[in-house]
Amino acid sequence: MSRAFVKNEGESAPAEPVERRPSGRPNYVTAAGLKALEEKVAGLARRRDALLAEKGDAERGLELRQAELDLLYYEGKLKQAILLDNRGASYADARFGASVRVRGAGGDLKDYVIVGEDEADAPAGLINWASPLAGALLGARAGDRVVWKRRLGDMTLEIISVTYPEG
Repeated sequence: MSRAFVKNEGESAPAEPVERRPSGRPNYVTAAGLKALEEKVAGLARRRDALLAEKGDAERGLELRQAELDLLYYEGKLKQAILLDNRGASYADARFGASVRVRGAGGDLKDYVIVGEDEADAPAGLINWASPLAGALLGARAGDRVVWKRRLGDMTLEIISVTYPEG
């Protein structure tokens, strides 16, 4: 393991809060993503209020500044959220919110759901609509073959099915 990712005993947290930067892309969200974003904002507001109520040391002040920055970031994301609710849709092609089952070169099946950037969780199969994989899947239909452009080399995927969550 690289020493760059190991925290030594006695090391403190960063001296300055970390400010998140928006991607600059539209903030498309699914209905579940919008709900999660609203819950995130509410949780951060509660955290900020709790920190304000505490008498604290310098580290608590840093925590408060970080909570305030995070709250501003997520409030901005919420204000910019564009709900694309395709629940119950019957489109044949993959669009935002679609669950796409693919077969890879080795014959393995994998399911992906095309979601907003803040909802993305690649290990769980939730992929950012602006990612190269989503770019390959968007517009595809069952039976199509698409090419996923990857740094490790292109991969051909066969689209097995395209479905949308029930409304």
